[in-house]
Amino acid sequence: MTELETAIVMIIDVFDRYSCTEGNRLTLTKGEMKTLLEKELPGILSNAKEKDASEKILKDLDANGDSEVDFNEFIILVAALTCLGHKKFEEMQQNK
Repeated sequence: MTELETAIVMIIDVFDRYSCTEGNRLTLTKGEMKTLLEKELPGILSNAKEKDASEKILKDLDANGDSEVDFNEFIILVAALTCLGHKKFEEMQQNK
């Protein structure tokens, strides 16, 4: 597989690994999302100014209001973080 194909498979695998621990295997519950954020994105939470950052992220992602994050909603988070990372990388390149 190519690097991009591998990255896509890894994103799917991470979602599936956490979504299968409680309730519906196709969504992340509040607890599953919090665990995923703590284990997979600890830097995001540690840099957050709000104490309940994981709950705010869940609320912001939950487009359909079902108190869970489905894969499409999760991908919005992944895409947003990827865009932020790319922007930061560009800024670092310009400052060299």
